[in-house]
Amino acid sequence: MSPTARPLIPEQRHQEILRLLRREGVLSIRSLTDYMNVSHMTVRRDITALEDQGQVISVQGGVRLADWTSQEPPREREFRAQLELPRKQAIAELAAGSVEDGMVVFLDAGTTCQSVVPYLSGRQGITVVTNDFYVVTSLFAYPHIETIHTGGAVDPSSASSCGRIAADVVKSINIDLCFLSTGTWNVSRGITTPVMDKVEVKLAALEASSSCFLLADSTKFGTVSRFNVAPLAKLDGVVTDDQLPQEMQENIRDLGVTVQVAALGKAA
Repeated sequence: MSPTARPLIPEQRHQEILRLLRREGVLSIRSLTDYMNVSHMTVRRDITALEDQGQVISVQGGVRLADWTSQEPPREREFRAQLELPRKQAIAELAAGSVEDGMVVFLDAGTTCQSVVPYLSGRQGITVVTNDFYVVTSLFAYPHIETIHTGGAVDPSSASSCGRIAADVVKSINIDLCFLSTGTWNVSRGITTPVMDKVEVKLAALEASSSCFLLADSTKFGTVSRFNVAPLAKLDGVVTDDQLPQEMQENIRDLGVTVQVAALGKAA
């Protein structure tokens, strides 16, 4: 976002906030003060006025559209595994179409990346690198797929490994295709995560890969977590579902990132 060139009256600021939210999904108070060149209190008053009209809802450190249903899912694996299964399966099937025989593929920790595993069964000579224990156990059913687990510090809530050891293993491997996961993403902040130790592994996979795609459903779009991983412009593509609004798809494409959209009707 770039700062506005002239002062705006309250009604103009309100319309501008709504326009930006339709593009981003969620915005921080700081980004709004910088963009409109007004004080923190002015932005707060604008948000309060829009809340009174039922158009926006305040979130920690920012604001989102009232009719935008996205929210950060619970971190515990058993809860996340039950969320949005048709979306995950549709995204996983579409993403797996990019995997060719002989590739080395990184599957990030997460239930969407785990959903990719069954769609790899027909590939020959591939190697899967992962920091996710559930991905590893899912691959037991496909002994022809070589599997490398990164090791590292164990995060019980996500059933995955993270930290320096895991990142160093990833850096030592030449990866053809990386599938990253996230619970929070948007246009302005890119990929974020609530756990700092996960940043290192995700960045290592991004840097070690010839191409990298984010697998994330539309319900996670427009949310932000504490730690930044990477801007969307660092990715080769995003694989999401057809419920992500067309305008937001175009905003991602404007960054030079391809957007593959899975039709939910195709989910198993």
